[in-house]
Amino acid sequence: MGPELHYQMIISRTAELRTEAADHRRVRQVEAAKKERSEGGLRRSLFGKFSAA
Repeated sequence: MGPELHYQMIISRTAELRTEAADHRRVRQVEAAKKERSEGGLRRSLFGKFSAA
């Protein structure tokens, strides 16, 4: 395998890994936002009930 081909393979694999990392990061951000929204919504409604009573 020539050095140019090896270099191109490295560049290609690096691009694939960066894409996978970006996708993984996006999924984790969405999961964290959903969790924060669900937990925060319950707390706000609970406190709202206490303060209104």
